[in-house]
Amino acid sequence: MEPSNRNIEMGSRHLGRLFMQFKQLERHPRVFGEAGPLTPSEIHTIDAISCESGILMSELAARLSVTKGAVSQIVKKLESKQLVQRTPHPEDSRAVMISLTEKGIIAFQAHRELHQNFYKELSDQLNQDEIQIFEKCIQKLTELLKKE
Repeated sequence: MEPSNRNIEMGSRHLGRLFMQFKQLERHPRVFGEAGPLTPSEIHTIDAISCESGILMSELAARLSVTKGAVSQIVKKLESKQLVQRTPHPEDSRAVMISLTEKGIIAFQAHRELHQNFYKELSDQLNQDEIQIFEKCIQKLTELLKKE
C-alpha cells in the first residue's frame, strides 16, 4: 500500500523533530561518572575506542567516519581530561595507539549504561512486534542517512 501525501508529510515532520532533538543533544555536555561533563563527540569517541587494548588513530578515524586531523583534535581534548592515553605501537614505531585510562573506562561504562537504560525504558513501552519494527526502522534510517 502506497503511503498517502498526508502520511508522508506527517512522517517528514516527525523525522524533522527527531533530528532537531538530536541536534539539541549534541550541544549539551552530559556528566559520565568521574569523567565529568563530556560532549557527545567526546563520549562517542570514547565509545569507539571502547575497552580494547588500543586502537590506531587511522582506525579510530575510520570508525567515526571523520578525518585523522579531527580525531587528533578530539584525542588531544580527551588526553587533557585524562580519559585516553597515547602509547607507541609495539611493532610500528611510526604508529600511535590510543587507549582508555581508568577514568575513560568509567565514562565508557556510564555511557553504555545510559544507552541500555534508555533502550530498556523504550522497550518496556513496546510489545515484541513493535520492538522488531522499531529496530528495522532504525536500521533502514541509518542506511538512508549513509547515502546522503
